[in-house]
This record gives sequence, C-alpha cells and structure tokens, in this order.
Amino acid sequence: MAIWFKPITVDDLNKRGQNTLSDFLGIRFTDISEDAITATMPVNERSRQPIGILHGGANVVLAETIASTAANAVVDIANYYCVGLEINANHIRSVREGVVTGVTRPIHLGRTTQIWQIDIYNEAGKRTCVSRMTASVLAR
Repeated sequence: MAIWFKPITVDDLNKRGQNTLSDFLGIRFTDISEDAITATMPVNERSRQPIGILHGGANVVLAETIASTAANAVVDIANYYCVGLEINANHIRSVREGVVTGVTRPIHLGRTTQIWQIDIYNEAGKRTCVSRMTASVLAR
C-alpha cells in the first residue's frame, strides 16, 4: 500500500521544481513507487567542485530535494507542510562524470517529525553517498 497522501506523478514533481536550485542543478524525478521516490542529477560544471569531482554539497541538495518532496507527499498539504530540520551525508565514493541517482525511503513517519534515508548511486550502481534527513511536520 502506498504511503503517499494522494496520487502523485513524476511530471507533478518535476513541475514543482521549475526555476529552483534543483532545476539549476538539473535534478529530475524519475520514479515513484509505493514507498520511495527516485531522482537523478547530472555531474557537470554546475555540480562539480574545482578539482573536478561531484561537490558534496550537490549531493546534499539532491538528497534534501528528494526527501523534502517525499515528506510533503505523505501529508495533507492543505493542512500541513514539511521542512528539513537536519540533514547529514556520508560521501563514500567520488564521481567525476555521468549521472547520479538518489532514492529516498522513510525510516520514521511520525505526527511531528519524519526521518528519510537517501542513497545516491553512480551509473554503475555503486553507492556514492548515504544521507539522512529529519523533517519537521508543521501546521499551516
């Protein structure tokens, strides 16, 4: 059974991100399953650090973009909204080019907080970053 408050589509999620930081970095949602959301980000001049590898901050932008989107998709947005309260990231493997893919799943879905894990992979399917975000659920 899906955890989402109402049905959502990849197109819905990509439209919400237009003209934002995630749009600037080329982040695109690609899949929604019953309990996970997936998005990709190109590794290019916008997301690399000066030494030519994916910037750790870009990993965190991808992670928070996916997790915040998922957090808001499980609440009734007419009455609540979710914001990031804390995020951490462990950068496991560097990436110089191509596309990275992030997948988020909930660890905890509570009344006032949510915890999401985000795993980021390179094109070879190797995990490059593990992130965890805590979201605060706020009344409108």
